[in-house]
Amino acid sequence: MTAQSKSNLRGALFALLAFGLFATHDVIVKVLGASYGTFQILFFSVLLSFPLVTLMLMRDRSEATLIPVHPWWTALRTAAAMVTGLGAFYAFSVLPLAQVYTILFAMPLLITVLSIPVLGERVGLHRWAAVAAGLVGVLVVLRPAEAQLGLGHAAALVAAFSGALASVIVRKIGKDERSAVLMLYPMMANFVVMGAALPFVYQPMPVEHLGLVGACPCWPSWRGFA
Repeated sequence: MTAQSKSNLRGALFALLAFGLFATHDVIVKVLGASYGTFQILFFSVLLSFPLVTLMLMRDRSEATLIPVHPWWTALRTAAAMVTGLGAFYAFSVLPLAQVYTILFAMPLLITVLSIPVLGERVGLHRWAAVAAGLVGVLVVLRPAEAQLGLGHAAALVAAFSGALASVIVRKIGKDERSAVLMLYPMMANFVVMGAALPFVYQPMPVEHLGLVGACPCWPSWRGFA
C-alpha cells in the first residue's frame, strides 16, 4: 500500500469516526430533549467543553492572539453557529431523528448555493441540477403533503441554512484565522446567551444526565468546521 493510499484510508477512517460521534451526540440530544429545554442542554454542553478546549489551547504553541483577523466574518459565523445549535437541538428534541437528518442533509446543497455570494465561486449547470435533484429528494422523503409540518421542521431548516453559512465562512477565512478563534467565539456566545436564558428554563439534572451532556461537547462549534 502506497503512502497516499494509507493517507486516504486514514482520512476515511477518521471521517467515519467523526460521523459516528456526531450520530451518537444527536441521539443523546434526542434523549435529553424529552426532559430539558434546548437552552439548558446547549449551556451545559458548552460549559463541560471548556476543560477539553483548555487542554487544546495549552498544546497550541503558535505565537498569536485570540483577536480575529476578520472580525465581521467571525461575528457572522459565531451567530450562525449559535443559531445552528438552537435549531438543531430543538429539532432533535421534538422530531424523529430520520426527519431531522433528512432536512439537515440539505446543508451541502445550501453550501453550494452560498459559495456563490460568499466565496465568489461559479456553479455550473450540472451542479445546479444536482442541487435541484437533492432538494426534490428532501421533499420526497419528507412528503409535506402528508406530514404535519411544524416548528421543529422549521427549526431544522434554519439549522441547515445557518450551518451551511458557518461552513462556507470557515472556508473563506479558515486560512487566516486560528482554529482556536473559530472554536472559542461560538462557545463563548453560546455560554453567554444560553446562560442568560437558563434561569427561565432550568430543570435539575442528575449526575448521569450531566455525564450524557459531557459526552457531546459543544456540538455546534465542532460541526461548524465541516
